[in-house]
Amino acid sequence: MFLVDSAEASADWDGVNATIKKILDRAEAEIVSIGKWDERRLAYEINGKSRGTYILCYFKAEGGKVRDIERDIQLSEQIMRVLILCAEGRDKGYIEKETPVMLAENQKQKAAQAATERAKMEQEAAKSEQIEREKLEDSKEAEKQDIQKKDETKMSL
Repeated sequence: MFLVDSAEASADWDGVNATIKKILDRAEAEIVSIGKWDERRLAYEINGKSRGTYILCYFKAEGGKVRDIERDIQLSEQIMRVLILCAEGRDKGYIEKETPVMLAENQKQKAAQAATERAKMEQEAAKSEQIEREKLEDSKEAEKQDIQKKDETKMSL
């Protein structure tokens, strides 16, 4: 788990990812998965920053290389903190589990889809209403014409 400044992550997400990948490549680590976990308020300020973006990264590396990774991270100005744990027994389902960012994005997508469906239904209802109004107006017009014909017939008799 990498912690970076939220402002920097927002402004240069690709640069932050590249930095992490470069550090892991230097240690000959194989990246299994990397992605934004969440952005949160920090419990205490770190380097004058009160918000941070957490990046969850699963990678495979030799045990001796972890020390090299941690040293490179300490030298990095972009990464504020890191926590490296062994996830050796974790299955692929655990690694691909939805993060808070993914959950929020899914909720936004579902809300957008629901709004789109609601708008379509409202349009269809409005069209149906318009058709009904037109039918009513046509029937009223037809009624008026029938009355006029009857009046004309009465007058000609």
